[in-house]
Amino acid sequence: MRWQALGNRMVFLLVALAVALGGWTTASAQFGSTAAGVVVDAQGVLQKRVFTDPGGRLMQERIAAAKASLKPQLAKFSQLRKISLNRLEEAISGRQNVPTDEMRCLAGLLRVQYVFYYPDSDDIVIAGPAEGWATNAAGRMVGMTSGRPVIQLQDLAVALRAFPPGKRGTQIIGCSIDPTQEGLAAMQQFLRSMGSRAVPGQTQYIVDGLLTSLGLQKVSINGISPNTHFAQVLVEADYRMKLIGIGLEKPPVKLVSYVDRANPAQVSRNAMQRWFFTPDYNCVRVSEDGLAMELVGDGVKLIGENELVTATGQRKAAARGSRASQAFVASFTKKYSELAERSPVYAELRNLIDLAVAAAFIQQEDYYGQSGWKMELLGDEQTFSVETYNAPTQVASAATARWKGNRLMTPIGGGVEIRAAKALDDSNQLADEKGKVAELHKQTTPKLAKGQWWWD
Repeated sequence: MRWQALGNRMVFLLVALAVALGGWTTASAQFGSTAAGVVVDAQGVLQKRVFTDPGGRLMQERIAAAKASLKPQLAKFSQLRKISLNRLEEAISGRQNVPTDEMRCLAGLLRVQYVFYYPDSDDIVIAGPAEGWATNAAGRMVGMTSGRPVIQLQDLAVALRAFPPGKRGTQIIGCSIDPTQEGLAAMQQFLRSMGSRAVPGQTQYIVDGLLTSLGLQKVSINGISPNTHFAQVLVEADYRMKLIGIGLEKPPVKLVSYVDRANPAQVSRNAMQRWFFTPDYNCVRVSEDGLAMELVGDGVKLIGENELVTATGQRKAAARGSRASQAFVASFTKKYSELAERSPVYAELRNLIDLAVAAAFIQQEDYYGQSGWKMELLGDEQTFSVETYNAPTQVASAATARWKGNRLMTPIGGGVEIRAAKALDDSNQLADEKGKVAELHKQTTPKLAKGQWWWD
């Protein structure tokens, strides 16, 4: 955050550097009557869209239609639905590489909780809760009763490609939304030009001047194709978190924003705050024989780091932190499970992290080699395309302002950083002390008919 004194009465201003991506439901109800999303144009610039569903009537109609069209066993809630990845790929191949809706939605899988390997049948299996699904007003596929987003085949393919057979795994998957050096320098120049002339009536002028100075921000996607749904969810989750932090979006749970916590007098004049998501790396429990793995906990943490901005717009690490920032990220992490229940994008981010860790585990344990699965369909963009989205490359700034104390604050920055293999380090793995993971693996041995790829 950048601090600047502007006269005797000062405005408390915060800037977020992004535009929301993907659909999201309001906090007013599980399925909401209003949903928002964006489109990405051919130049990679995002624009926001809002979708309305008065009284949730459209969603109820879609749920009714989904119940009528889905197989009864597929529509009902399952505590543990199992999906054989190699059998799923074979089934898609049998359809000339064109998956059904059932395949695209992974039989309604809501979360990956387990990864199993069965040497006798060579099945590589992911498992977790599942239910029937329907499309909400913003186009997001969600469970019919829970409202939680289902895991999509296209996201599974992206995760598996990051940790493919016979190749080195991706070190970092993530995104970053950052101002340009030129934009930061222009912002500093604008603040200096204001001098001590600012008065409350100039608040909007200050906001507009800062946004104009900063201009469009740069979006960077690491470790995966930026033209994927996976990448879009990373960016949306990052941006939505920052909006909550600076008070531009009311969270669906009780959560004190950073702007409500901050004391301007306790932060350096040229400090810049960054908040970004990482996995909770103590999230893996593995059986002694290495044939089963459980993902535990919420899987996601919000952390912060501090930087300083020079007059020329350069950034460097800062030693001094912000108590308000530390309290905000700790509170956000603590409330993450509740946030994911009410705001689908956070559940989707958690699902993507789970998929990445699961894929890293499959590669590390060489389930590919043991089973002989070469992933020739899901691993090949030419035969199974997932890079079908316009890549977000630029986003506009968003700002809020209020009078508080005697300094001007502009916190900037954020992102997502997933080092999936780190969760598999010996120091991070949890022991299967009572053998529960191994026992569940034994109980779920697949006995599947020809063409079958999932079971309860």
